[in-house]
Amino acid sequence: MATLSAYPNTNTKTNFLSPTDQSNHDRESIPPMQNHPSAEPDSDANPNFHSPLLDPPDSVPPALAPSSLLHLSFNQDHGCFAAGTDHGFRIYNCDPFREIFRRDFDRGGGIGVVEMLFRCNILALVGGGPDPQYPPNKVMIWDDHQSRCISELSFRSEVRSVRLRRDRIIVVLEQKIFVYNFVDLKLLHQIETILNPKGLCAVSQGAGSLVLVCPGLQKGQVRVEHYASKRTKFIMAHDSRIACFALSQDGQLLATASTKGTLVRIYNTIDGSLLQEVRRGADRAEIYSLAFSSNAQWLAVSSDKGTVHVFSLKISAGSPGTTQSRSTSEAVVSSHSSLSFIKGVLPKYFSSEWSVAQFRLVEGSQYLVAFGHQKNTVVILGIDGRKGLKVVTDIMECSFYRCQFDPVNGGEMTQLEYHNFLKPEAAF
Repeated sequence: MATLSAYPNTNTKTNFLSPTDQSNHDRESIPPMQNHPSAEPDSDANPNFHSPLLDPPDSVPPALAPSSLLHLSFNQDHGCFAAGTDHGFRIYNCDPFREIFRRDFDRGGGIGVVEMLFRCNILALVGGGPDPQYPPNKVMIWDDHQSRCISELSFRSEVRSVRLRRDRIIVVLEQKIFVYNFVDLKLLHQIETILNPKGLCAVSQGAGSLVLVCPGLQKGQVRVEHYASKRTKFIMAHDSRIACFALSQDGQLLATASTKGTLVRIYNTIDGSLLQEVRRGADRAEIYSLAFSSNAQWLAVSSDKGTVHVFSLKISAGSPGTTQSRSTSEAVVSSHSSLSFIKGVLPKYFSSEWSVAQFRLVEGSQYLVAFGHQKNTVVILGIDGRKGLKVVTDIMECSFYRCQFDPVNGGEMTQLEYHNFLKPEAAF
């Protein structure tokens, strides 16, 4: 069970952005927090409490010392990403690519989890690394207009991950998940899971009601919570342990991968039916990232094999039970094996559905993938080294790629952009 704390709203800072900078982005509509006896910032004293996260002046100085990376994650619409380092955290815009701002703390400074809330000034932080800024068993709610934490959630064990919606805060521990109301930090739901050291959890971000996906209580099982209908659905997705999963924006489609890493399966979250199965490859692989496009027409997959794959989905957005129809001009090159005619005679491998487009990177490195805001583009974040995001890595290159794929002919993607975004001298 968590304990809640809040801080008095003193020393309030004004917005660190100029009015010109503020006009460059759309404002997010997020409800202000209300008074709460145990965990409450004073929203009346800060009218910008949930105003949007925007670009700072160009004079923001770069950090002088090199940073080691502890965490990487996209925001909810994949338009930004956050990096937690051993000194603090940084926020980047994807298109155009640039560093929006950074916070380097005077003492300690290790941030192991940074969860953005779209482009809002509110973030969830968890300490990490050898010298954490905050205890790893606490979720700190940070208001960047005030440059300080405004409330915290404390737990009996380390926090593995955090997910944010405009109306909910979801905290993932190794065997439990807590769901809180964002406005008053009231605990709404507790979920028990199988051992979940990666902090796997996905939540829908559409305008509708919350759909939450997490590991179940058995190997290979996922649990789907539909909060509007108050229904829980268990799906036996794989024989092996779940390695990764992703939800479509509306929460209707679920993509899953196991620790074997050869197949990715797409399920209907409402009835648990298997809608499609695609093959990444024949060899075992560690799947790092899965991502749906905004219209659920494409699925991107990254693994330790160093290749990012894009698969064509046959499911119509908004109606998961139907097959997607395309005009001749939009028809994608066949991604089935040329030996599919002997389906049922030879092993399933020969009738597998393969990726339409690929982008080849360094094998053994860790990559996160998302679809860009421009049509048929993919954004890739790369972490050199094999240690993973939860351990400090001496990063010589933290890579940002933006690539474009051909939806008709498929094949190798075209690289549009590349940046090494943690270079000490880098300032955008």
